[in-house]
Amino acid sequence: MAMREIRVVPDPVLRTACDEITTIDDRVRGLVADLLETVDAEGRAGLAANQIGVNLRAFSWNVDDEIGYVLNPRIVDLSEEVQDGDEGCLSVPGLFYATERAWYARVEGIDLEGEPVVVEGTDLMARCLQHECDHLDGKLYLDRLERGIRKKAMRELRERL
Repeated sequence: MAMREIRVVPDPVLRTACDEITTIDDRVRGLVADLLETVDAEGRAGLAANQIGVNLRAFSWNVDDEIGYVLNPRIVDLSEEVQDGDEGCLSVPGLFYATERAWYARVEGIDLEGEPVVVEGTDLMARCLQHECDHLDGKLYLDRLERGIRKKAMRELRERL
């Protein structure tokens, strides 16, 4: 287990869709251990594998005193009801923008034993599930912003880097 360095924009791994996990081996077990340790730090709600430089479909979360992980997650249900709160990202340090997300989300995947896992939640948990699945598809929350706001965010990001 190790606390891993967070990759930040413009690292290309953040813009690459992650590969399905086809074999659960020591490498995947080590990845999960690192995801869990790295997400268990102050101010962290979720962490996708590509944020620590690993191009596999896995993420961890740390929401409401619950820490967990899921492999090969897929969003299977989103509510029509939305939330529009500020969102940030460890890979986009220091920027927070109002981002519309579904109020409820349900994700299905597997655990380290290959058994089915369902993770669902509302509010912050729903936002986390959607945010991390976006990462695994090579997308950032900034991509969801309206064009003018996204341009402003990208300018601000360039100034910070």
